[in-house]
Amino acid sequence: MKEQNIRIVIITGLSGSGKTTTLKVLEDIGFYCIDNLPPILLPEFIRLCEGFTWHKIQKIGLGMDIRGGEFLKEYPAILAQLQADGYKPEILFLDSSDEALVRRFSETRRHHPLASEGPIITGITMERERLAELRENAHMVIDTSKYTVHQLKENIFSTFNLPTTRSKLNITITSFGYRYGIPYEADIVMDVRFVSNPFFVDALRALSGKNEKVREFVLGKQETKSFLKKFEKLLTFLIPLYEKEGKSNLTIAIGCTGGRHRSVSIVCRLTDFLDTDIYNVNVLHRDIDKS
Repeated sequence: MKEQNIRIVIITGLSGSGKTTTLKVLEDIGFYCIDNLPPILLPEFIRLCEGFTWHKIQKIGLGMDIRGGEFLKEYPAILAQLQADGYKPEILFLDSSDEALVRRFSETRRHHPLASEGPIITGITMERERLAELRENAHMVIDTSKYTVHQLKENIFSTFNLPTTRSKLNITITSFGYRYGIPYEADIVMDVRFVSNPFFVDALRALSGKNEKVREFVLGKQETKSFLKKFEKLLTFLIPLYEKEGKSNLTIAIGCTGGRHRSVSIVCRLTDFLDTDIYNVNVLHRDIDKS
C-alpha cells in the first residue's frame, strides 16, 4: 500500500457549532474545501483532485454532517476504503452546549435540520445522539460553546499548528472625488477638502497630485502637516484592531472635490507611511483622470 501525500480533513459535528467558519479558515490556509459532498462521491472527488495538472492540490477540507443523510451510514466503509488506498483522513468534530446552539439558532432565525417544525432543542438532542459514535472516533474535538467567530479561527490555527500571523493584511488606499461618489467598498473615509485646493492655482490646475509641485503645494500646508500627523496616529491605532478582529482586507478612501489634486497627494504620502514589510499595500487613484 502506497502512502498518499494528500491531506484530508473532514469537518463534522453539530449543526451551528461552526463548521462553515472552520471550512473558510482551512480555505484561507490553502485547503481545497467543499461542503456537504455526498459521501459516495468522496473517493471519486479525491481521485479528481489527484488528477489536476494545472494546480497541485495537497490539502482537502470536507464539510460533512447530518444534512447528508447517507453520511452516518456510509462513512465507516468510506473511511476504511480511503485508509486502504493509503490516505490518512482526519476527522475534526465540532461540539457545543445545548444552550449555545439554541441561542445561535434563535439569533440567526435558522431552522435546525432535524426540527424544522418543532422545538430547536428536540433537533439538537436527536442530532447529538446520532453523532455520538462519530464524536467518539474523531481525531480532534473542539467545543465551541464559548467561542466567538474570531476565537474559533485562532483555535483552528492552533489545532493545525499554524502561526496566527498567517498572511499580511491587504490594505487598499484610494483617492476619490466626492463629485463622483464615495467608494462603496471603503472601510475608512477621510474628507480632505479642508486643504487649500491647487485647482485654483493656474500653474497647477492641469497637473495631478502625482506631480511634485502639486504635492509640495498640498503637503507643505501647515493644516496638512497637522492632519497627517494625527491621521497616521489614528491608523497606527486602528489597523492592528482590524487585524485582531480577523479582517483580511481594509480599504482607506481619501476624498477631495474632484479626486485629482489633494486626495492624490495625500494618498501618495500615506503610501510611504504604511509599512509594506507588514502589509500588502495597493494604491488606487480612482478619479484622477476624470477632472
